[in-house]
Amino acid sequence: MPGGGNLLALNLDNADEGPLYRQLYDGLRLMILDGRLASGSRLPANRVLAQDLSLSRNTVATALQQLLAEGYVETRQGDGTYVASELPDDVLGGTERQTSERPGGYGLDQSADIARRYGLSRRGQALAAISRVSAGSVAAFAPGPDIGAFPFDIWARLLARFWRRPGPELAISHDAGGYPPLKAAIASYLGAMRGVRCEPGQIIVVSGAQQAISLAAQVLLDHDDQAMVEEPGYGGIRGALTAAGLRIAHVPVDGEGMDIAAGEARAPLARLACVAPSHQHPLGVVMSLRRRLALIEWARRRQGWILEDDYDSEYRYAGRPLAALQGLDTTGRVIYVGSFSKVLFPALRLGYLVVPPDLVEPFVRARRVLDDHTAMLAQPVLARFIEDGHFASHVRRMRRLYAGRQEALLAAARKDLAGLLEIDADEAGMHLIARPAAALTSSMDDGQITQAAAKAGVTVAALSSTYAGKPARQGLILGYAAHDEDSIAVAARRLGEIIAGQG
Repeated sequence: MPGGGNLLALNLDNADEGPLYRQLYDGLRLMILDGRLASGSRLPANRVLAQDLSLSRNTVATALQQLLAEGYVETRQGDGTYVASELPDDVLGGTERQTSERPGGYGLDQSADIARRYGLSRRGQALAAISRVSAGSVAAFAPGPDIGAFPFDIWARLLARFWRRPGPELAISHDAGGYPPLKAAIASYLGAMRGVRCEPGQIIVVSGAQQAISLAAQVLLDHDDQAMVEEPGYGGIRGALTAAGLRIAHVPVDGEGMDIAAGEARAPLARLACVAPSHQHPLGVVMSLRRRLALIEWARRRQGWILEDDYDSEYRYAGRPLAALQGLDTTGRVIYVGSFSKVLFPALRLGYLVVPPDLVEPFVRARRVLDDHTAMLAQPVLARFIEDGHFASHVRRMRRLYAGRQEALLAAARKDLAGLLEIDADEAGMHLIARPAAALTSSMDDGQITQAAAKAGVTVAALSSTYAGKPARQGLILGYAAHDEDSIAVAARRLGEIIAGQG
């Protein structure tokens, strides 16, 4: 029996509280990780494995689908199932190795030594291995908004007005859902600009989008439940879900957004799908109406949940911002997440969830247990900033400014990156993806270019770092919103010289 000589040693117990598919999954995964099932070895056919272990074929298929979704096995067309040549643990190690060569990073050997000496949990090791692009750099092409363009004079006047002599409703507020006037302002804005259907009571103010995702995961799912995320995708989502103890299935993104059919095949037991339908990060894809409706139908059928990450929808340069997925949902299965950090300034650390009416009370109660409430310092200021029209005015100004800077980046690319990188315009967002030109497709290493660029004072992110598994493509993520035209031109010229030198 190919690859299965020791599979009969699996200890499966019908009397165990855990389901048989889960026992089989755990047993196979352990055998893969400790080398008893070697990388590249062929597993028995489902029928044979079911017969040898006295299991139903559905039980075997479910366990193998879970292993496939998490990258422990791979299928070869017409040739069965094999232990993956590159295991998830190897991928995590590779991420750490990349991180070690960046300022402030640490390497695989260092990480493993820390784990041995201090007994880090597997969850702690997984969290430490997730790659996130730092927004701390101010050099082109670092991501983020233009902080210098924010009207801090207006913000300072509003801050002084509220906090010179604060009333008790501010100084001792313990409303776990957030400052009521801010919730009303957010609800009004979302209804008018994003097509979100909600009342102020459905808004829960949190300390940024990542806390929103973490709260939703802890309230709605149990430890070891499955969640689908976009691949490539935002590392912050993977981090929040990992911290909540969920099992993540990475689902490919194509020209219509997350491939729902592929997601169901990879994660048949998933109860949560995390998507950015208006502007996927990092690829910038807009989810088609067909896929949106299919995703809502999936949630209805599975009694699952959709977490809609609407992280930069304000910055759309062609027509009105697209309506949110939440506005299409009539089943109450969508949790909408937004943040002000990218629109105003990162240190603000204010975000929010929009939850279905029946879930408001359990979300607020859970929030109260976890950290009581979001700091009140900025909430009344932001509420008045929105109410007085300053927020809308700022977004309009930034939309014009950022559209011009995207044009500047495209012009600089035509001049200094022709034949090296291919960059297309995007109707939205704050960054562009630079793909290797045809001559470099087989040889470009975006990680090496990222490191070389950093030494030359140019900040870029490797597209490969946004994949949890083996990267399907190479490229560079170039943020333009925070950088003026001169900085963009200088950085593009240096980047061109670096890539040419790598060749």
